[in-house]
Amino acid sequence: MLYNLLYPLSGHWSALNLFKYITFRTIGAILTALILSFVVGPWMIRALGRLQTHGQPIRADGPKRHLLEKGGTPTMGGALMLLAITVSTVLWANLANPFIHMVLLTTLGFGAIGFWDDYAKVTKRHTRGAPASVRFLLQSIIAITVALYLKWTQPALFGSLALPILKDVTIDLGWLFLPFAILVIVGSSNAVNLTDGLDGLAIGPTLLTAASFMFIAYLTGHAKFANYLGIPHVPGAGELTIFCGAMVGAALGFLWFNTYPAQVFMGDVGSLSLGAALGTIAMATRHEIVLAIIGGIFVLETFSVIIQVASFKLIGKRVFRMAPIHHHFELKGWAEPKIIVRFWIVSIILALIGLSTLKIR
Repeated sequence: MLYNLLYPLSGHWSALNLFKYITFRTIGAILTALILSFVVGPWMIRALGRLQTHGQPIRADGPKRHLLEKGGTPTMGGALMLLAITVSTVLWANLANPFIHMVLLTTLGFGAIGFWDDYAKVTKRHTRGAPASVRFLLQSIIAITVALYLKWTQPALFGSLALPILKDVTIDLGWLFLPFAILVIVGSSNAVNLTDGLDGLAIGPTLLTAASFMFIAYLTGHAKFANYLGIPHVPGAGELTIFCGAMVGAALGFLWFNTYPAQVFMGDVGSLSLGAALGTIAMATRHEIVLAIIGGIFVLETFSVIIQVASFKLIGKRVFRMAPIHHHFELKGWAEPKIIVRFWIVSIILALIGLSTLKIR
């Protein structure tokens, strides 16, 4: 909004020329989201605590200490991040950019689904919320809409899979582009949701992934940098740098309240929306495989659940003491802060590996 209002006036006031630069507006988006989180956060946590008498329902089959230590902690704190991301993006991004509309609407759409799920859990006092089949259907509809929009607006760019490291090598997906979009967007959304089981565990890798894609979006949208690095150039995608910056600021602000011991949980309203945002940005920048590398913690958590369920159904035995895998380490005796920090360290390593693929071509 500031870009649309103030940059046209830069011919009269040269200082307003700053709003032309994505880097300047990204810094503004980070700080705005962070400050907004700090200002609104305490009030929102108190309000959620008043509305949720017993807080988030805790899994009865999980580690016993969770019932004692985490019982009564309010959930749906992800609404704080959605507020910070939305306000910051609207304030600093170019509102004429279609990628901004697409990612913001997708994020809010998945946030609405997550809100419905959280509300059902809190009111029913059960860890099962809204029907999983209905949630998956709604998520898939949004993901397919994103894929169709990308394909119809820029058919020469979208519809194929770009491979990292290999320069100018792509795989034409054809009609598989639609289920591929479901895999990336819905898969990413639910992967973040599965990871959100310990204080600060999900928001750390989310922050690192958003920060990584802040650079990827900028490079992808810049013709000269994209050509130099040999990565796909997507005109207009650079504006997503600002959205990623808003995610970084909102994540930092939320981590202040979600770090161990958490004052609030993000809930599905936060995890589903953040994961969907990352998946959509990965598709818009054509770096879906890089998302799987940088967000490797989310992939690990998801596969631990798949392996656990498949093993139990096929041979009647469990591979892990409990899934997702962070609970396995808890039951092995690892302290919660140790698990969280070590997962963050792995996320940093994976982010560096993922970013290095931009140069290795």
